Amino acid sequence: MKKIVFLIFLFSLQLSVSQNKKNMEPKIKKTEAEWKATLSEKQYEILRNKGTERAFTGEYWDHFEKGNYVCAACDNLLFTSDTKFESHCGWPSFDKAVEGSVIYEKDTSYGMIRTEVMCAKCGGHLGHVFDDGPEETTGQRYCTNSVSIKFIPIK
Repeated sequence: MKKIVFLIFLFSLQLSVSQNKKNMEPKIKKTEAEWKATLSEKQYEILRNKGTERAFTGEYWDHFEKGNYVCAACDNLLFTSDTKFESHCGWPSFDKAVEGSVIYEKDTSYGMIRTEVMCAKCGGHLGHVFDDGPEETTGQRYCTNSVSIKFIPIK
């Protein structure tokens, strides 16, 4: 009896993991040639090849107008201006993403352990999330590449 219960438990666990992976898969799927045709060279390098723009060089690192930030590849709503804050790190920083708009993956590149943040709609690389954001809000800092987002002002 214990063996049957254990096997049922393992099966349900495997089903749960499989379902979670399915929920993490991007909804827009294009070939690399299609991405290259629709993105600028800089956008392709960051969004598809997981590149990083240099600190203090991006369009939005010191941008604080009212509006929304969407994915530069697919226009998925990612962040709102009321979640943006000055982090002094040289990249646009937000203390939270719009619920369901991003997916996360463990990143062990460059000898570090970080959490990569990607667009949930197209899988584009946005940046990383760290636990050094404002304590009075979420405590998180979504360190985002300007090239991976577009600003839509509120009229």
